[in-house]
Amino acid sequence: MNLSEITDGLNDEQSQSVTLGDAQNALILAGAGSGKTRVLTHRIAYLVTQKNTQTDAILAVTFTNKAAKEMRERLEVLLRRPIRSMWVGTFHGLAHRLLRAHPIEANLSAQFQILDQQDQFRIVKRLMKENQVDESKFPVRKIQWFINQQKDEGIRPSDIDAGYNYFVKQSVKVFELYEAHCKANELIDFAELLVRSYELLKNNTELLAHYQNRFEHILVDEFQDTNTIQYKWIKLLSSGKNQIFCVGDDDQSIYGWRGAKIENIQKLESDFHPIQTIRLEQNYRSTGNILGASNALIANNSNRLGKSLWTDAGDGDLIDIYEARTEIDEADYVVSTIQKYIDDGVLPNECAILYRSNAQSRGFEERLIKYNIPYVIYGGLRFFERAEIKDALCYLRLMETSADNVAFERVVNFPTRGIG
Repeated sequence: MNLSEITDGLNDEQSQSVTLGDAQNALILAGAGSGKTRVLTHRIAYLVTQKNTQTDAILAVTFTNKAAKEMRERLEVLLRRPIRSMWVGTFHGLAHRLLRAHPIEANLSAQFQILDQQDQFRIVKRLMKENQVDESKFPVRKIQWFINQQKDEGIRPSDIDAGYNYFVKQSVKVFELYEAHCKANELIDFAELLVRSYELLKNNTELLAHYQNRFEHILVDEFQDTNTIQYKWIKLLSSGKNQIFCVGDDDQSIYGWRGAKIENIQKLESDFHPIQTIRLEQNYRSTGNILGASNALIANNSNRLGKSLWTDAGDGDLIDIYEARTEIDEADYVVSTIQKYIDDGVLPNECAILYRSNAQSRGFEERLIKYNIPYVIYGGLRFFERAEIKDALCYLRLMETSADNVAFERVVNFPTRGIG
């Protein structure tokens, strides 16, 4: 594969990002629809084919499993060969891989189990009941959120000074009980994956040196969505000899409610100095009017790194804004507008309704049914999050080991036995 094949079809900023020197740290500020996934995959292809970097010397971190799968598939097409030795995955997936490879050093058994949110909730609830922590004063969800928030910051119960705050005192008490329970039952929750893998590397200098030397290039997607422990994880793996290549957009940081720190993308310049910043501002997804409105809106944000999206796709249609009085009014307006399009000859499958959360779908669905407009809901629960699938998996886990208390608690009353 020659260089022209890698850079073919890239704009100037994309090409500059892809072909940076292999010793240069980089922050790629990639606006929405600016081709960041292409830049990431072509950057890796450039390193492998033009800089003779071994695939097992590359660590690529994505934000979702879907993005990791897409990156791997694109790379295998580009490189025309499998890339099994390359570490590509989410923070949690890569941390899990690290712990499975070194369970003894991480003070774990090789058979440790991963807890999901529902399993964690049940354990916290039971521990609170067993230790007389009043749920009416200390809701289980709030205690669970407190535990995960601390872990996202890399904080253990012993690090917390509750002072005179009674809620924090009780939360720390449950946190300690929860950690003891997980340790005794060989359980790891999602937040613990990152904390434990970070502690594994931090407390084992030989192992840390091994991975610092192994990963010559660390590439991170959606950097604006990283939390404290994820940032510390990346910083720890950086030895100063390997190269950090971060792609993100401070204008798209929307996960602050679950621990994401926009400051992380702003700290890169000081923590990974020297670092080159490249802005991907050409948008391939939207029209000029949409970009003009979004640029004007986001300009009101403070502490931006600065970026202005543009397109050569023309202005397109003007944006219509309807200020609905209620959710019902909103749904009526949207669906009646779709009905007008259909009456004018537009096919139903040429119309789409985008909403911010699943809870909003009900009003739209009711109106679509009222207007007799066929529709399909995309998204919803993932396969392994469905209750019946989780029940079946817990039965399988109990077949493997009867000591799996989490699995037993889930299925002990399901299905109902018709007794009593």
